[in-house]
Order: sequence, then C-alpha cells, then structure tokens
Amino acid sequence: MGSITTSGSVALLALTLVACARPHVAPLAPPAYLAEVSANYDRTWTALVRALARENLPLRAIARDSGVIASDDVVSPIGLWADCGVISDDRIEGEAVVSFTVFAEPNGRTTRVQVNSKMRTHAHRRGGSGKLRSSPVYPCASTGRFEANLLEAVRGLIAAE
Repeated sequence: MGSITTSGSVALLALTLVACARPHVAPLAPPAYLAEVSANYDRTWTALVRALARENLPLRAIARDSGVIASDDVVSPIGLWADCGVISDDRIEGEAVVSFTVFAEPNGRTTRVQVNSKMRTHAHRRGGSGKLRSSPVYPCASTGRFEANLLEAVRGLIAAE
C-alpha cells in the first residue's frame, strides 16, 4: 500500500512541475528568401561570391554549374540573423548556430536567387541576464537581415561594374 502512495505522490509532483513549466514559443519560420537580380547569371554569380567573401562567411560548398553555395555553420548573436523565440514572456538571447544555402538560376536576362537558412540555439538564456546554457537546443528562424543585406550587396556590386 505504501508503494501506491509513493508512486501517486511522484506522479502528482511530475504533473505539478509540468503544469508550471513555461512553454517555448518558437518564431514562425519565414519562407525561403526569393529575389530577382537584374543581371545575367555570370555577373550575378560573381557578385554573390564577392559579397559572401566580404561578409567573411566560411563556405562549405560552391558549385557554379548547379548554382549552389552552402555556408558552414557560423555562430551569430541571437537577434542579428536568428530569432529564437520566447520562453514565457522572456526573449531567448545569446548565440545561435546559423547556415545558409544560396541557389542561383538564370532566367533570361535576369537571375533568380533563393536563400535558405537553418538555425538553432548554441548558447542561450532567458532574457538579458543569467548564465548561458547549451541545452535544451531550440530551433530558430531567420530575421531576414542576412538575406536582404546579401542581395543589396550583390545589386551594389553589379551596379558598380
């Protein structure tokens, strides 16, 4: 009979802790960033590579024939390129691991560019104070800044030619 009371107490304690837990609210992931560049594929590709070099983004793969550029994982401050959501009313702050994949394809005299992103927390905390922790890992969504700045830089490099 004592074991039933003990297991009931444990279950009640677990239920109480779960009920008091604050859920993580992840940001809505935006769709892939799409843009049209008013230059042919060769000029756009060259500008993309130069813009990424200026950003000092380490690249894992670059394949001009298939129009794919993939970055390595990079640690970035949360809020710059990544939005990692909130826990209760506190924003998640700290660092995120981010990576980008850029696809470019010719479209007549223009070039279509798509930027996909993948992001997750690296070292984070709730709000502006407290110790940075590496777990649990939360998914993050792009703020859109990297993508917009990249395409602005590409257009600027093309215009400067």
